[in-house]
Amino acid sequence: MRNKITYITLAFCLLAYTYSSAQDLLKFTIKGKIANAVDSTFIQGATLLNLTNIDGVVSGKEGFFEIDVTESDTLLISSLGYESIKLKITKDLSKGTELNVDLFPRIEELPEVKVSSYKIIGVLEIDVKNVPKDRYNRIHINGLKQSYEVKNSKTGSSLGAGGVIINNPADFVYNLFGSKPRKLKDLKELKDKDATRKILTNRFDREVILDYLQMDLNKLTEVLSDCDYSPYFINKATDLQLIEAVLECYDNRRAVKNGNTSKEGK
Repeated sequence: MRNKITYITLAFCLLAYTYSSAQDLLKFTIKGKIANAVDSTFIQGATLLNLTNIDGVVSGKEGFFEIDVTESDTLLISSLGYESIKLKITKDLSKGTELNVDLFPRIEELPEVKVSSYKIIGVLEIDVKNVPKDRYNRIHINGLKQSYEVKNSKTGSSLGAGGVIINNPADFVYNLFGSKPRKLKDLKELKDKDATRKILTNRFDREVILDYLQMDLNKLTEVLSDCDYSPYFINKATDLQLIEAVLECYDNRRAVKNGNTSKEGK
């Protein structure tokens, strides 16, 4: 009995200390500019994503940014064509001095890709019949950058995020979120918050989703492939669309699990 009381007391003290430490963390605003490390030109449209509280901003004219942070937060600073950096927020940054961030250009060779598409003005049944068929039934909508996939009415497959087919999602993503529910919560916040949705709609580097899921690109590709997403979608979708795809994959697998459980209980 005495040991039990001692354990409860220690647990209470630990929780009290943790809460007190969180309350003591300094909150402040960081202002600064983002520039090219090579020629010092300012970078407009760079993103600053707070990986801790799931929030973000985009640099404006002359690379200027302003973001609210808390001590110990981590910022992911990136821009298309540049190497991303992570910045750990410390008390020193609260002194009001302007923070100047330099990003180095990313050097990479891009292979030539030729894509043929059938231009249509919307997703209508008559349009779908005219689209060249392949195993994924891809559709290119005139005026939109992304292609979408529609289900074959004979397959009985369910329509997933962005019109993508989901037949039998892999157990991997279900088990991932089951053992690490915080990751599921973070991805949902990334998808739902206006600030992060805006940022992710214009990102294609997969850095954010890979960071939250703690997996490499090959593993993410494997998971989405197991959920019946096509290579074209995986390569061309925005980061926001991929996050929606992963969440859709999880929801479908959870529904299957719950359905099986219900049947077994009858």
